Amino acid sequence: QVQLVESGGVAVQPGGALRLSCAASGIIFSKYAMAWYRQAPGNERELVARIHPDSSTYYADSVKGRFTISRDNAKNTMYLQMNSLKPEDTADYVCSAGWPAIYWGQGTQVTVSS
Repeated sequence: QVQLVESGGVAVQPGGALRLSCAASGIIFSKYAMAWYRQAPGNERELVARIHPDSSTYYADSVKGRFTISRDNAKNTMYLQMNSLKPEDTADYVCSAGWPAIYWGQGTQVTVSS
C-alpha cells in the first residue's frame, strides 16, 4: 500500500520560513519523480516544484528563488524549504509521486498571515 504523508504546515507571518516534509512508503522512492502542488480556496491546484530521480528540479515562477525542493532517498522523504513566505503562498500543500503523478498525499495546510 502506497502512502505519502505530508507534515510541517503551520501558520507563519509574512517573511517567515517553513520546511515541509513528505514521507513515502510502499514505493521504491528513489525511482520516482516527486512533486509539491498547492491549492488555495477558489483556485485550481498548481504545481509548485518537482524533483526527479536524478535530482533535477523544476520550480513555478511564483516560487523561484524562495522555495527549494530536495529529497533524501535513504529516508524516503522529500522536502520543500519555503523562505520569504508571502500571503499568496497560503494553500493546502500536497505531495505526489510519479510524473505524471500517480500517488497523492492528503496535504498539509500552510497559512501566511500577519
